[in-house]
Amino acid sequence: MSDHAPGPAPLWTPGEQLVDQCNLTKFVTYLRATRGREFADYGELWAWSTEDLSGFWSAVWEFFGLHEVSSYVEVLDGDRMPDTTWFRGASVNFAQQVLEAGDGEDVAVVSADETGLTYTHTRAELRRRCSALARTLVDVGVGSGDVVVGYLPNVAESVIAMLAAVSIGAVWSSVGLDYAAQAGVDRFQQLRPKVFIAADGYTFNGREHDRTAAINEIRHALSDTVHTTVAITRLGGASSLTNVIPWEQATAGGEIAALAVDFGHPLWVLFSSGTTGVPKGLVHSHGGILVEMLKQLGLHWNLNRGDRVFWYTSPSWVMWNLQLSTLLLGGSILCYDGSPTYPDPSSMWGLVAKHRVTFFGTSPGFLQASAKAGVEPGAQFDLSRLRAMGSTGSPLSTDLHRWAYDEVGHLPLWSMSGGTDIASAFCGGAPTVPIWPGELSCRCLGVAVDAWDSDGRPLRDEVGELVVTKPMPSMPIKLWDDDTGQRYHDAYLSMFEHTWRQGDWVTISGRGSVVIHGRSDSTLNRNGVRMGSAEIYAAVEALPEIAEALIIGVEQPDGAYWMPLFVVLTQGATLDESLRDNLRRAISNQVSPRHIPDEILSVPGIPHTRTGKKLEVPIKRLFQGAAMAAVVNPDAVDNAALLERFMQIAQARRASPGASSPS
Repeated sequence: MSDHAPGPAPLWTPGEQLVDQCNLTKFVTYLRATRGREFADYGELWAWSTEDLSGFWSAVWEFFGLHEVSSYVEVLDGDRMPDTTWFRGASVNFAQQVLEAGDGEDVAVVSADETGLTYTHTRAELRRRCSALARTLVDVGVGSGDVVVGYLPNVAESVIAMLAAVSIGAVWSSVGLDYAAQAGVDRFQQLRPKVFIAADGYTFNGREHDRTAAINEIRHALSDTVHTTVAITRLGGASSLTNVIPWEQATAGGEIAALAVDFGHPLWVLFSSGTTGVPKGLVHSHGGILVEMLKQLGLHWNLNRGDRVFWYTSPSWVMWNLQLSTLLLGGSILCYDGSPTYPDPSSMWGLVAKHRVTFFGTSPGFLQASAKAGVEPGAQFDLSRLRAMGSTGSPLSTDLHRWAYDEVGHLPLWSMSGGTDIASAFCGGAPTVPIWPGELSCRCLGVAVDAWDSDGRPLRDEVGELVVTKPMPSMPIKLWDDDTGQRYHDAYLSMFEHTWRQGDWVTISGRGSVVIHGRSDSTLNRNGVRMGSAEIYAAVEALPEIAEALIIGVEQPDGAYWMPLFVVLTQGATLDESLRDNLRRAISNQVSPRHIPDEILSVPGIPHTRTGKKLEVPIKRLFQGAAMAAVVNPDAVDNAALLERFMQIAQARRASPGASSPS
């Protein structure tokens, strides 16, 4: 069932054995037997899945056995976003489906950190701990619809805490321990939680980070609603916390059955990156996430009971939620708490080998660090169990895609684009579809993705706005504290009526593959020629002297357009005229002569959101004269101190508009 559309040669093509045995082919066989449907290729299957939403999602429901869990009245009551109801009458519980998958003796969670500490939980142990903690939560007064929050690292205890809370109908939300106390308060205070679960510290880059002071600060800020704190010992500091229930006590004994809830019952609150103002809370549903995860991880990632997924992530990022959802398919997960490059960029490849990972999720940034460090993963480590990889967080360049294929192994690396907003992917890969370097192979099943111009007309082989023209089950059921729905509408549905606009520039090729060009609100537009920043990053960050880069296009009050390139140099490199010439040449030859920057400036580092996205738009606004406090929340930035250099350059330009910026 693989596509063979004309075009450039693919980087990877699925073999016959994979096509014959993958879950996606089994799903197509099921559709043939139960629906009488025939599809010539993935493109036809995708078209049907977005044209007949009720037919597609009812088939997903049955294929993954949910008909044995609950019946329903109708799949969908309309296709006008956001006023849609999915699987009316169905009762499910996401945690129950996770916990009941697999056999008791199977390993469910492997937890590892920088120190080498590794421990495992079998399925039986996971069930016992979750049930015991759920009993504790009920005993302290947590009921259906109440909120439980976590300030936690990426460890097994975080998985247990989340599953225990949602198993009794409570709503979960979490952030990683790298978040400052105020960043945690900004998120949690909105939710008015009853219970706070926190770990006393974590290890990163070889250093221990005690978080007991931050825990006390958060508890104090939440004292009006939080009446119980459960403390997890990681570094030994939990013993200094008062009025807490120790983790071992909270999970020692007792049990309670999972509570079946309505399909649309709130499951968790995920937060936007929150670079300006208070982060918005995205509320997803038990049922919507359940069917989306089964589809995405079962059909697109092709996960099964024998798989082990390792995605470098944290409880602050939606990829943590996707990794956890692996447990639905009977597989296991590796939770890693530490730096991706400690003590060197080969370390995570060593974890993939040591823990027999079959699906490894990473980012272009980590792949770039590995390539620049001369890591040869396939030669240095036994990656024989690894059968697929995923990449997200930013666009994956053609060069990095080829590097991974050559150096890791001839296996699929699926670049994906989605978001916290939908807790899944809009576009990605599939085991029956070839991969073209630098491209996302396909639009995901059940996701009516298109590229539109500003008038709402579809585009092919041209850059347009990424839109979703029909609803998805995993779209937020609401934003937190948005009773009228106005904030939801303004965030996603204000540009095109009843159509979701994600805010990304994309090109959809004639063969159905997708190229992501970057955020549409940070698009470079010189003399009417639009260009995403991703292509420029791919060109300049390939140079050995450049560790990272950021480019913005700033519309000036007088109508002029200033486009600077900021670069972070590798150790020992100097931004002299020779390097500037090399950078200009790389952009001219590999991207476009029209997008050679006006200036090239050295900075000590590039600030990102805590999910790894460069702060293109906030920095652009600084150069348009906005105050720092108006454009960025420092607590939402990985290293807010780096913004000072950009502010200094912006102030110097305003003081002397005709002068060259300081380098």
